[in-house]
Parts: sequence; structure tokens; C-alpha cells
Amino acid sequence: MGNQVEKLTHLNYAEVPTSDPNGFDLDDDGPRIGVSYIFSNDDDDEHDDNLDHFSSESCRVNHEEQPFDPQDELECSIYYREECVYERSTGAATHSAESLLNKCRPGDLLEFVATGQYPHWAIYVGDFQVVHLLRAEIKNNFLTDVSQGKKGRIVNSLYRYRALPPEVIVRNALDHVGSRDRELYWRNSECFAAWCRFGKREFKIGGEIRIGKQPYRLKLLFSEKKSHVLEFQSLEDVIMEKRRNDQIGKDAVMQELTNHLSTTHEIKEDGFGK
Repeated sequence: MGNQVEKLTHLNYAEVPTSDPNGFDLDDDGPRIGVSYIFSNDDDDEHDDNLDHFSSESCRVNHEEQPFDPQDELECSIYYREECVYERSTGAATHSAESLLNKCRPGDLLEFVATGQYPHWAIYVGDFQVVHLLRAEIKNNFLTDVSQGKKGRIVNSLYRYRALPPEVIVRNALDHVGSRDRELYWRNSECFAAWCRFGKREFKIGGEIRIGKQPYRLKLLFSEKKSHVLEFQSLEDVIMEKRRNDQIGKDAVMQELTNHLSTTHEIKEDGFGK
């Protein structure tokens, strides 16, 4: 069977078992257990994979039609049991590829963002180049080509794991250049890049056994008083859901939850993680 799995995903929150922000549902006797998902690793397929014949000008025009809207970015946190292992706050500055190059250091974790698209992650390895997972292959390309006109940012501090030394991060990335299809151990660019930087098996396909109670919680924060929590059995499952939310945007996620939750079970004030 290898690493290839049949694609399985959900269309919206109406199909996702969720938990109340306080850990229980009004109509149930106890917590609702979230679901583990098996996804294909194609969420970066909207990226153009023909980088050898890349036209930065044409791609820049396409992305300018839907510039990144930081106001539609959803603030969220990931908890493993009671420990926060990831936290994204809104308002982080983004930069053009040329400006980003002036800020990068080997081993930096990069994220390229555009409205309506999955964020694309990469590891900066020096000499104006990055290593990234794109369309089931790990590639080494120039940062300006990989950006395809998107804004980018350094995201070293989103995950709260301890980073490996820069030379080890770069070696992790370069050692896998050329790996593809069944040779891959990561479902998307974020899992691969984060594994390069932190070296944790949880970012790999099958890195955790999905049995028992879901130890991961994805906390979606819509405002200071409105939030919602989803539960998962593995980190890669949480990342897939988080990336889907990044792609559709804050307003769409809020609308899905509003449609899913009954009028008597609205998004509540959340005391989790305080």
C-alpha cells in the first residue's frame, strides 16, 4: 500500500464531529469525540509545478487578482493535551519575495500566502534557494520562483517545538530533494518543512497511532469571546484541517460553524487554554 491512500475529506463543518468549546455538547451525555481524517497529499496542487518554465510576471498578475487579506486570516492554536504546540495570531506582516530574501537565514521556515489558496511552506537553504514539497515531489528552487508572486513571511515561531541547529535543518531538506510519490513521508508542504526544522515524527504520515481519545485540539478564535474547538487524534490531521481553514478564510469558517451549530448551541465564550 505504501504511502498512497485513497482521498477522503469533508466538505464542510456539517460533516465534522466537533466538541463544544467547554468540552461538552448540550444534547449529549459527554464530550463528542472528533474524527481522524485520511487525506491525499494534494492540497498544494494549485501551485504551478512547472517551475523550470516559470513566468513570474504572469503568476504575479494572477495573484494580484486576489491579494492576501490579513483580515480574513483565522487566529488559531493547537494543543496537545494541555500544552500549546502551535499558535497563530493575526496581523503578521508579509513581504514580497525580494524583500523576504533580505530577511532569510539558512534554516528559516517560510510561508507563502494568497487569498483562496492553501499556504505553501518551504525551508530556506541559502544562496537565494528553498527546498519544498510540491505536487508529490521535493524540489530545490529559487525563492522568487517558488513565491509565484505571493507574499511571504518567516514563521519560525508558529510551532513551539525546539528547532534543530540551522545546518541540520538545511541538511534534512537537501537530503530529500528528488524524493517523490511513494518515497514521501509527508502529506503537504507544511508537514515537510516543519519536519525539517523540528525533526518530530508527528509531522510524518503515520507518525502517531490513532487509537483512543483524541489528544489534539484545534482552537479557532473568532474574537476575544467567540471561539470553537475541534478534536483530533494526530497532529497531521489537525494540520490538514487548519490548512483548509487557511484556504477558505475566517468568514467562510464562521459561516460553516453558524450553519452547523443550532441556534440554541451557538459559539460560546471559551475558557479552554486560559
